Amino acid sequence: MKKIYFSLLGLIVCLKSFSQIRPDSSKVLYLDAVNVSEQQYKFNIQNMPKTKGTFLYSGKKTEVINVVGLDANIAEKTPRQIFAKVPGVFVYDMDGSGNQINISTRGLDPHRGWEFNIRKDGVMTNTDIYGYPASHYSMPMEAIQNIELIRGTGSLQYGAQFGGMLNYIGKSGDSTKAFDFQSTNSIGSFGLLSSYNAVGGQIGKVNYYAYISKRVSDGYRDNSHSDYQAQSAQITYRPSSKFSINADFSRSKYIFQLAGPQNDALFKTHPQASIRSRNYYSPDIYVPSISLNYDINPNTKLSLVSSAVLGSRSSVMFDKPSDVVDKIDPITLQYANRQVDIDNYHSYTTELRMLHFYKVAGLSAILVGGVQYMNNDLHRRQQGKGSTHSDFDLNIEGDWGRDMHFKTRNYAIFIENHLSLGKRLSINPGLRIESGESKMSGFISYLDPTKIPNLIVHKFPLLGVNTEYLINQNQNIYAGISQAYRPVIFKDIVPGSIYEKTSDNLKDAYGYNAEIGYKGNFENMKMEFTYFQLLYKNRLGTLAQTDENGNFQILRTNIGDSFTRGIESFVEYFERINSKANFSIFTSTSVMNAKYLRAEIRSGDRNIDIEGNYVESTPRLISRNGLTFRFKKLSITSLYSYTAKSFADALNTVKPSANGSVGLVPSYGILDFSATYRISTKWILKGNLNNALNKQYFTKRPQFYPGPGIWASDGRGLGLSVSAKI
Repeated sequence: MKKIYFSLLGLIVCLKSFSQIRPDSSKVLYLDAVNVSEQQYKFNIQNMPKTKGTFLYSGKKTEVINVVGLDANIAEKTPRQIFAKVPGVFVYDMDGSGNQINISTRGLDPHRGWEFNIRKDGVMTNTDIYGYPASHYSMPMEAIQNIELIRGTGSLQYGAQFGGMLNYIGKSGDSTKAFDFQSTNSIGSFGLLSSYNAVGGQIGKVNYYAYISKRVSDGYRDNSHSDYQAQSAQITYRPSSKFSINADFSRSKYIFQLAGPQNDALFKTHPQASIRSRNYYSPDIYVPSISLNYDINPNTKLSLVSSAVLGSRSSVMFDKPSDVVDKIDPITLQYANRQVDIDNYHSYTTELRMLHFYKVAGLSAILVGGVQYMNNDLHRRQQGKGSTHSDFDLNIEGDWGRDMHFKTRNYAIFIENHLSLGKRLSINPGLRIESGESKMSGFISYLDPTKIPNLIVHKFPLLGVNTEYLINQNQNIYAGISQAYRPVIFKDIVPGSIYEKTSDNLKDAYGYNAEIGYKGNFENMKMEFTYFQLLYKNRLGTLAQTDENGNFQILRTNIGDSFTRGIESFVEYFERINSKANFSIFTSTSVMNAKYLRAEIRSGDRNIDIEGNYVESTPRLISRNGLTFRFKKLSITSLYSYTAKSFADALNTVKPSANGSVGLVPSYGILDFSATYRISTKWILKGNLNNALNKQYFTKRPQFYPGPGIWASDGRGLGLSVSAKI
C-alpha cells in the first residue's frame, strides 16, 4: 500500500509565479490537502494505448510489463520471471549469466530473440536484420522502466518480423531534480556480483541519464565464467512542448566462457560438469542514435530516428561435438588449435514516421505512415586457426578459411489507417512495401571463387488489416491478419564444407500472423484470451542430392512450410484483504500445435518426408502461474513455470543420439520465490530463490551455436539486491 500525498506545494509555486504579476481583484480559494491511497503496481502488466508517439496500436495484441514493479530476478534478467505474464513465451535458458534474453512466441526460433524486431526506446538493436538478426546488444534490466511487446499483426509499422516488436523502454532522469543518483548492487549464488550505478536529472530544458553496469559470475556449470559490462549516456533537449531531440550512446560487452554441450548420460549424472575449458564467446556492441520528435500541431506528429549497430561478435572455440575430448596431445604436449570466428557489424537505420488525426465523412480517423532505410555491411571472418592456449585469444595463424562481406540496402514504405465506424467499431487496413537486396562476396577456401557471389533480392508487398470492437469501457474484441517475412540470412547461404552447395534459387521465408481475441479490464480482474494462427513458408534447411558427377552432396535450400495455431490466455485476480494487505493470483498459459505442412529434410544420405511432424523447440503447453501477497511495504511472489516436452529436430527423434544433439527435450516445471521490501522511497531490498526445488532440466538441444547437445539450465540459486536512490 502506497500513500500519495498532495500538499500545498503546487499552490506555493503558483503564488510565487504570480507574485511577479500585477495583482487583480480575483478571489483565491484555498483547498485542503487531499490524501489519495491506492495500491501501487496493482496490475504490473497493461496494454498499449490506441496511439503512442507516432505508433498506432489499436486492434492489436499488446502487452506492457512494468519492470520496476516486478518481484523478479532483475540482476540476472531471468526471462521466465520477467515475462511470466505474457502467455506463450518460450525461454531458451542455456545459461543463467543474464547476458542475453533468448525468447520466442508462437513456435518461432528463440535464438537471441531473432524473430523479433528488438528495440531500445524505439531504436532498433538487431545486429543486422538481413544478415544476422540476433540482438547481441545486452542492456542491464536495472536500466529498464517498461517492456512493450507487440505481436506479429502489428508488424507493418515497424518491420516484417514474424514474432512482432519487443521494445525496451529505458529510464530517464528525474525531471524534478538537477541531480539524482541511483545504485543497485546484487550478490548471489555461483559467484554473482553485480553493480548498476546511474545519474540523471533535469537542468532547464535538458534531461539527462547515464549509467555504468558491471556483472561477474562463475556460473552454475564448471568453466562458465561471465564478465559483463555496459555503459549508456543519453540527453534530451526540449526547447518547447512541441519539439524534442534525444541523443543516446549505449554499449554492452561481455566475455562468456562456454562450458560445452553435454550428452544425456553426463547430464543425468553431473549436470554441472564441463567438457570444455578453452571456449569463449564475446560480443562488443555499440548503439548510437539521434531521435527527433515534433508535434506539428495538435493533430499531427512527426518523428525521425537515425541509429546504428556497430561492433563485433568474436569466439574462440574447440568446436567439436560433445563426444570429442579436448585433451593434450602426448607428442606435442599441447592442446589442439582452436577455431577463431569474428563478425564485424556496420548496420545503419533511418526511419521517418508520421501520425495524423483527421475526420472523413464525420468519422474519426488516424493515419500512420513512414519510410525506413537500412544500409548494412556484415564482415564475417571464420575458420581461423587459433592458438593452443586456454585464454581468450583471437590471434590466428595464416589466413581465414572464410572472409566475406554481406552487404544490404533496403527501403521500406508503410502506411496504416485507423477508421472509427461509429463509437464502438474500428478498422485498420495497412500496407508495407519492402524493396532491397543483399550481396555476398569474398573468399571461402574450399569453394570455387566463381561460385561465391550471391545476390538475394527482397521485394515484398505486405498487407494487413486489424479491427476492434468496444463492448464497453472495460471490454473489447480485436482481430487481425498481417503478412510477414524473414529474409534469407548469412548463415543460410554459406556452404558449411566442400560437400555442401547453396541453392541458386533460395527464397525468403514468408507467411502471415492472424489472431482474434477478447480483452477485459475490471476493477479486480484482468483477462485476455487469444486464438492465433501463424503460417511460415519456405523454411530453410538441407536436402541430400548428387552432383553432376554422381557424387553425394548436401543442398542448402528451402525445405517446406509449417503452420502453428494455438490459444493464449491470461487471467489475474486482485483482492484487497484490508487497508494494509492484499493479494493477486494469475495464470498465463499457451496451448500450441505447430506442424510441418509440406516439407522434407535430409537424414544422412536420404531425404525424409516430414509432413505432419512437430516443429522443433515448440512445446504444446507453456503455463506460468503465480501468487503475490503484499503487506504494507513487503511483496512476496511465488511462480510456477511449466513447459511441456518438445523435439530437438524436424525428424522428431525421440531416442537421444550419443552426443546429445538430437532427442526428446523432456518437460520441466520450475518453482521460484521472489520478494521486495520497499524500506523507504529511497531504499529497496529484493531477494530471490530461483528453482527452489533444484530441478535439473534443459530447454533446447541447439543444432549450431553454442554447440550441438544439452546445455544444462541453472539449479537452485539465491540472490539479494539493494537499491538506493539519492
